Parts: sequence; structure tokens; C-alpha cells
Amino acid sequence: MNLILFGPPGAGKGTQSALLIERMGMKQISTGDLFRAAIKNQTKLGKEAKGYLDAGKLVPDSVTIGLVEETLGEMGDQAFILDGFPRNVPQAEALTTILNQLHLKVDKTIFLEVPMKMLLGRLTGRRVCKNCGATYHIESKPPKKDSICDVCGGPVVQRPDDKEDVIRTRLEAYETSTRPLKDYYKAKGPYVEVDGVGTSDEVFTRISQALKSR
Repeated sequence: MNLILFGPPGAGKGTQSALLIERMGMKQISTGDLFRAAIKNQTKLGKEAKGYLDAGKLVPDSVTIGLVEETLGEMGDQAFILDGFPRNVPQAEALTTILNQLHLKVDKTIFLEVPMKMLLGRLTGRRVCKNCGATYHIESKPPKKDSICDVCGGPVVQRPDDKEDVIRTRLEAYETSTRPLKDYYKAKGPYVEVDGVGTSDEVFTRISQALKSR
């Protein structure tokens, strides 16, 4: 089964993708991971992406779509989750074309719905290990020792893009560009909205139930 998992920043897409990988044997396709891998391997698209990221600019759709197309072309029969892509309707339209060309299909599109106030709390409370990237939350998942990573002992910090003013800007941008994806996928089907409020296991149970429904 192939899935698209989308929703606003802080909705828990990464957590649920990890559970789907662990429990259902799927492969995650995350644009952030694709950027990092392509940059590390110094591919043509990786070099293009790095140029934009180093300049503090958004990576153009053409580069992002190219990386996704390369990855999907290597999937074979492996079930996948698209996490964080597409982010807007033009990317969704390009994805549809790519899937048709590769004779692949998305079995279900899942939208994680979380209220705006809760998103702000989740994102502004997030902390990340500066060394290994392990994630924490000051309320729901603090490190055992204050500001020290449980995994590697590195410093746990708040990322600059997790400060409240930046978060509000990100959520506003999401409302403008990504919300229309709901209408796009509602029209295309099969589409389902899942309540993203609750523990990770509670949300995963809802997703599992949604996958079983027609």
C-alpha cells in the first residue's frame, strides 16, 4: 500500500511515518531526507538544492520534483509513504504525472488534522539535539537531563525556525499553499482526514483504521 501523509507543521507526520515504517514495512520518502542524501552524494540535483539552501532560499519545485521522481523510479514493489510532499497543488499535479509514467499509484491520501493553538504549542516546545538530531518536547518528551541528549549526550536546543514568530509565519504560509491540497485530493480520492490529537499510538490506531476502510 502506498500513501501520501500530509498536514500542517507539527501535526505529527514524521512520528506517524516512523510507526508505519516500523509496523507495516513501508519506506518513507521525505523531501528533507532526499535533500540531505543528494547533497551528501553530490548529485546534480543535490548541488542545485544546496545552492538554494545555502542562500537561504526555498528549493524550487523543479528540483524537489526531480528528486522525488528519481526516488520513486527506484522503488520497485516497495510500499512507500510520501511525507512532506507534495506541499502545493502544482507539486501534486506533477506527482500524478510521475506516478502515471512509472505505473505506480497512491492507495490513500491521509490528512492529519490538528487545531492551530495545539500546533503552536507542539512546535514552540520542540527541542532538537544539535549533534544527532534526536527530537524532544519540553512538556511531553523532555530529555532526562536538562538540555542534554539522552542518545548521544549532545546539547539539546530550540531550532531558530521553532520560535513562535517563525512558527506563525510557517503556519500562515501553510494555510495559503498547502491547505488547497485537501480540495485537490478530496476530488481525486481516496482521501481521509484523521484526528491528529492524542498520543502517537492513538493517532496510529486511527490511521490503521482509515487504511482498512474503503
